[in-house]
Amino acid sequence: MSKQWMYVLLAGIVEIIWVTGLNYSTTIMEYTATIVAIVFSFILLIKATQYLPVGTVYAVFAGIGAAGTVIVETVFFGVPFNPLKIIFIAILLLGVIGLKLLSDQQNRSEA
Repeated sequence: MSKQWMYVLLAGIVEIIWVTGLNYSTTIMEYTATIVAIVFSFILLIKATQYLPVGTVYAVFAGIGAAGTVIVETVFFGVPFNPLKIIFIAILLLGVIGLKLLSDQQNRSEA
């Protein structure tokens, strides 16, 4: 995996943190940490889009964030498990994987 895709992966993981922070922060310190996470996440995203297709990067970033947030809320915050939600997250992830594969295929054909 290239350094740029590692930026996308890390940005997605940090997105899970800041989205959770937006929902559960109650103090100024927690909100400040959430803002720092947002800025860090978008810096990583900007670095990745300097070398990778913006649409694909954003789709992967959003997919990681959406799936990860659902998992974190279910596991750590007791949000009820909903099989239909999992099905839709799986469809989203399939689309993200498809975009990533197409992006890799285009990069190979251009090289």
